[in-house]
Amino acid sequence: MENTEKKYWKGLEELHQTPEFLATQGREFPEEIKIEDLLESGTVEKTVTARRDFLKVMGFGLGAVTLAACNTAPVRKSIPYLVKPEEVIPGVPNYYASTLPNGHGVLVKTREGRPIKIEGNPNCPITKGGVDAVGHASILALYDDTKLKTPLKGKSPASWESVDNFVKDELAAVRGEGKTTVILSSTINSPSTLAIINDFIVANPGARHIMYDAVSSSAIIQANKNSFDKAVLPTYKFDVADVIVGFSADFLGTWISPVEHTKQYLTKRNAIYLRENKSMSRHIHFETNLSITGAKADSRFPVSPSDENLAILGLYNALATKAGAPVFAAQNVELPNNGIQKTADELWAARGRSLVVSGSNDVSVQVVINAINSLLENYGTTIDLDNPTLTKNGNDAEVTELIASMERGEVGAIFLYGVNPAYEFPNTTAFTNALQKVRLKVSFADRADETGLLCDVVAPDHHFLEAWGDSQPRSDVFYIAQPTIAPIYNTRAAQQSLLNWAEQSVNYADYIKNYWQTNIFPKAGVLLFREGWENLLRTGFIKMNSVPAQNYRFTKDLAAVAQSVINQSSTLNGKTQLKIYEKVGLRDGKHANNPWLQELPDPVSKVTWDNYASISPKFANELGIKERDMAEITVGDISMVLPVLIQPGQANNTVAMAVGYGRVAGGKVANEVGKNAYPFVQIANGSFQYVNTVSIAKTRGKYELAQTQTHQSIEGRDIIRETVLSEYQKDAGAGSRGKLHGMKFYDLWDKFEKKGHHWAMAIDLNACTGCGACVVSCNAENNVAIVGRDEVRRRREMHWIRIDRYYSEDIENPDNVEVVYQPMLCQHCDHAPCETVCPVLATVHSSEGLNQMTYNRCIGTRYCANNCPYKVRRFNWFNYIDNDKFDYLLNSDMGKLVLNPDVTVRARGVMEKCSWCVQRIQSSKLKAKMDRVELKDGDVETACSSSCPANAIIFGDMNDKDSRVAKMLENERTYYVLEELNVQSGIGYQTLVRNKETSFRAQAPFEKVS
Repeated sequence: MENTEKKYWKGLEELHQTPEFLATQGREFPEEIKIEDLLESGTVEKTVTARRDFLKVMGFGLGAVTLAACNTAPVRKSIPYLVKPEEVIPGVPNYYASTLPNGHGVLVKTREGRPIKIEGNPNCPITKGGVDAVGHASILALYDDTKLKTPLKGKSPASWESVDNFVKDELAAVRGEGKTTVILSSTINSPSTLAIINDFIVANPGARHIMYDAVSSSAIIQANKNSFDKAVLPTYKFDVADVIVGFSADFLGTWISPVEHTKQYLTKRNAIYLRENKSMSRHIHFETNLSITGAKADSRFPVSPSDENLAILGLYNALATKAGAPVFAAQNVELPNNGIQKTADELWAARGRSLVVSGSNDVSVQVVINAINSLLENYGTTIDLDNPTLTKNGNDAEVTELIASMERGEVGAIFLYGVNPAYEFPNTTAFTNALQKVRLKVSFADRADETGLLCDVVAPDHHFLEAWGDSQPRSDVFYIAQPTIAPIYNTRAAQQSLLNWAEQSVNYADYIKNYWQTNIFPKAGVLLFREGWENLLRTGFIKMNSVPAQNYRFTKDLAAVAQSVINQSSTLNGKTQLKIYEKVGLRDGKHANNPWLQELPDPVSKVTWDNYASISPKFANELGIKERDMAEITVGDISMVLPVLIQPGQANNTVAMAVGYGRVAGGKVANEVGKNAYPFVQIANGSFQYVNTVSIAKTRGKYELAQTQTHQSIEGRDIIRETVLSEYQKDAGAGSRGKLHGMKFYDLWDKFEKKGHHWAMAIDLNACTGCGACVVSCNAENNVAIVGRDEVRRRREMHWIRIDRYYSEDIENPDNVEVVYQPMLCQHCDHAPCETVCPVLATVHSSEGLNQMTYNRCIGTRYCANNCPYKVRRFNWFNYIDNDKFDYLLNSDMGKLVLNPDVTVRARGVMEKCSWCVQRIQSSKLKAKMDRVELKDGDVETACSSSCPANAIIFGDMNDKDSRVAKMLENERTYYVLEELNVQSGIGYQTLVRNKETSFRAQAPFEKVS
């Protein structure tokens, strides 16, 4: 009798041989196995490949695939440490004190010998724990696999020995010809590096060291030399000033030392100061294009570059009248509400407690600024010339003269360190032509960049995390940088190369130790070198005693200077004017190959991956230009076509364009992104001038910029709340009570019991500058994917935290706007709408108040995203990490080394969002448990809260009534976004307070805020 009993397969090995399965497998994986051959034979050879593909079909993960393929894969055994390094414990991070290239102290987090995160050093005397977006992103450059793997000689890979012999021979020939050797660098504030350069100059008589900065502050240094015979860049003290006036100085974003300035600026504007003093500093800003500094100002005036210069002279005249000093005839600038005179009145009332700064690189303008600050008695209080800043020491006139001497054939050798003049110099043609007349050309770039391609030798320098180093960003502070990983490629410290070529047989690590022992420790009173050195490596810096700041009086004749300012304005007046500026993320273009920075939304425009020509709405109407239109920008005989961005708050009849884009040899991420604005910079009066006359005309074609915020209306909801200081002084809760204040709410959910820890967050809108440091820090901590311009354009960016930007229009002056920045992330609602709709319980609530995601349970229905009123959830449309289409450094084997092993790399088809860095919470709890101590306030910090230069984000346990977050949430200014939905958000926002008579938003209904 035939057996009709149903046959069950006994295992995977048996099932994967059946013809039915093999047919399915052939359709799914035709390129990996010849199904026909197997079927024709009637038997199946038990190959590892067949089993591996079977496991793919059955849904096994990578781990199972790896195990299945072990018969053909090379055997790699895990070997325990024979002698384990004392400081390395698998799974436990180490932190090393080091220094960023700009000279600010940081802590570098490493895991099993590889750096994965930059954190602020809370003891740093300058930045006090703050790190900007560029600093956070700098760690990704360590693992850039497009960097040079070995030195180049004549564009071919070479050994270091052959490079050294070649350079030494060429230097000897240059000396024999009697020509000059030049080291051309960006600002160097490393005392040991400057000493090595001096040794190199001694070994090559007649050699020179010239410094320049792509975005220069040279005019400030020269103006101080002309005014007070002190050629220094001052240290500014925004924390001392009660009234601050800025002229196109983006001191919170890009100007000189923005992290330091942000810390100072908010000292008199944050929640604690407001609550304790019921007052705040006053900030007035004049600028052409909207910056984050202008966005934070209490009063802002959009002015063209020509009117800005006249406004500075008008401000001087108004103050000079009060002081009885000479005034100068100049055209008056008409500003709303008699802006110049009122600004002068406020400054005069705050003499000695005021500060006026300008971002102009015109020496005459800066001399007038010096005269203004002298009239206001600010030297010695808010301006310190005796403890100067050393982060920008470039000299524009010297580099301009250098090119002339190269053209004359007087330079025989040039060494390029930290500069890329073939890309960033205002007149690249003049530089490249002159470079051809130099016998020996050596670049220390980490790649064959635009200048490196023109050089005889590229001797790639280490990444700063691979190298010893030091810095002196201010005259009274010294920092050390120590390697946190062995060099990944066959690179060498530029300092070591110079030592070798100067015939010094000393290792740079020993040189730097000897330098500190001889030159720095004695000044600091350190008697025992070993103890001093070990303590230095732990702390990362030495703080010297500051020199008492003196009060300097301006006594020069201003007549010629004032006339120069008037003449400069007259050449621009009545014409369309171009303003060239830096973006907060990309800066001068040195970091253009960093995808974290390319994908960081500009705080004002919210554009990623591009620069553009921004114009005001009024000017756009006059030109007949609309969003997505293209325009031709022409300066002299140079033209380029750019997409146009219509930007509220920009001065009429002006165009603004950012530098840092348009690279052609910057790397696979940087190349061909945007257009290069440096050719539009002019050299005048010995300085780089970032303003020019321009013509703009609409051209054919459309281009959609990749913006992360395109919906500009808040639909009548009071998402943003603000008030003015006078109202706050009367009522601490002014502006914080929404339209539904006092209304009774009814719950659909049971009350959530808050036992033990209950994590919460407070965000101070007064403090947030929109700088984006939190966004990049979150990316690094949580392995957030980079998706590229095209995906951002499709609204598929993956950032776990975004910074929403809202405008309020000035009814009396429609060209002007006020701005509010609002960080928006998962609110971790106690009554979370997302949790109730997930069909597989992939998102649930923890006992400590976290809205958690279980990624391997998520099936990607996106119900949770639809139900989230804050729109903070992100869907993985692709496997961004393992997909060649998204090869933005992180996709390479080397780039993956930056990934945080404590955080899962999410796969295609799942939802993800902010977890409040649950891995950090668990780690801190475990450490407290092992140490047998109670978890205290400050032990747990999220990536965003620890990185914020403004201390705008406070995280902690709200059940601890003494915690900072509990006190912030009890603040009268606290409100909750969309609290009318009664989702019981875990993030409280503090109402924005402006120090002015009335806010624009108070003049208009909610719909006018966009």
